[in-house]
Amino acid sequence: MVRTIPMDPGARRVQRRTVLLLSLAQVFGGLGTGSTVSIGSILAVELSGSSAWAGSVATVMTLGAAASALPLASLAERRGRRAGQVAGLSAALAGAVLMVLAVVSGLFVLLVLGSAGIGIGTAASLQARFAAVDLATAEHRGRALSTVVWAVTVGAVAGPNLIQPGTVVGTLLGLPPIAGPFVISGAGLLIAAVLLFAGLRPDPLLLARQLAAASIVPTVPGDGERPAAAAPRSRGSLRRGLHAIRGSRTALLAVSAVVAAHAVMVGVMSMTPLHLQHLVEGPGQHAGHIAAGDVLVIIGFTISLHIAGMFALSPLMGWLTDRAGRLETIIIGFMLLIAAVAVAGLGESSTGAVAVGLVLLGMGWSAATISGSTLLAESVGREVRVAVQGVSDMLMGAAGAVGGAASGLVLGYAGYLGLNLLGGLAGAAVLGAAVVTRTSRRRSAAA
Repeated sequence: MVRTIPMDPGARRVQRRTVLLLSLAQVFGGLGTGSTVSIGSILAVELSGSSAWAGSVATVMTLGAAASALPLASLAERRGRRAGQVAGLSAALAGAVLMVLAVVSGLFVLLVLGSAGIGIGTAASLQARFAAVDLATAEHRGRALSTVVWAVTVGAVAGPNLIQPGTVVGTLLGLPPIAGPFVISGAGLLIAAVLLFAGLRPDPLLLARQLAAASIVPTVPGDGERPAAAAPRSRGSLRRGLHAIRGSRTALLAVSAVVAAHAVMVGVMSMTPLHLQHLVEGPGQHAGHIAAGDVLVIIGFTISLHIAGMFALSPLMGWLTDRAGRLETIIIGFMLLIAAVAVAGLGESSTGAVAVGLVLLGMGWSAATISGSTLLAESVGREVRVAVQGVSDMLMGAAGAVGGAASGLVLGYAGYLGLNLLGGLAGAAVLGAAVVTRTSRRRSAAA
């Protein structure tokens, strides 16, 4: 059972306001990622002139997220969550502007740079889930974290479906129609940055440190939390984070769950728009043409369902994390991921089956990410927690980048079925580790 720890009434009010502000920012910021994911692979093929670059946008986005995770975490560690969040969203706004310029100029390099900026925003969005638990009590961590994750639903689901309305916006502004969705994305990112810059005061991380120092919030670990021996403060965030993760088997499993779930999700999801384009248009169509009409609608709808699976049920995943347990929810998540790749891969010739598989894929990612992130926050001491979170997000982004880059090659050589089977193997490995850990814990408790 999770131990209930009383919280100072003032800190409780700040926690509620923090979760609300982070949630609102996630709503508007989610517009940027949704549009880029939906048309990025198709636009990359069009601007580069080669299908070999189909996975470049997803790859660069995830590389941008991976490369910026530690710098953003270090900035948050020094100056608070507000500084890290605003910096990441500002970079994403610049990325949206570059995406518009790429479409206008036809320069592929601007598309790549814009994708990197959007990726930095993704890193900030991911770290927002940790900001939600800086002041949360142990029994409410899963729900606080999942509330912020859930808030992405509105913006992220709307993003893919802004493709058609966005073309109208682009035309009205005198831009190429396909640039319109990125204009809407930029507006959403600007609103999110302003909200957090103006409203995230006091900073939840800095306040949590002040309360801990004043002994208002006890530093006694909650369920499963074990303060790991911290590396010396003179070490950088990377070395301190890795040291703490290596010192805790629970933290290692939590990071493995988050990283593997993200790699499988990105690998399958990033190639699904291209697979659907070929499936709907038929093998006789050239892959370099931007899909239009029904193809865009099908792609946008499928990606929307996938993103809804990632975020819409996150409150349920947070509730399961708090009630059923962290490890148990990780196991549920990877069972969903394995089911997802089975349905999508075996049903590759059906747009309906692919859509169902993508929904399950999103749900599995949600369960594994929320429970894994919550477990990670409890597995190391407060003094290294931000550094560990930064390392986790860096590895998560790197795994997604590898998955996005490799997915195009796997799709070309093994097809959509082979891509999904490979994801299933990776998921099965982590599922086995989680089951073994859970069984070992139960035996230890029984003894």
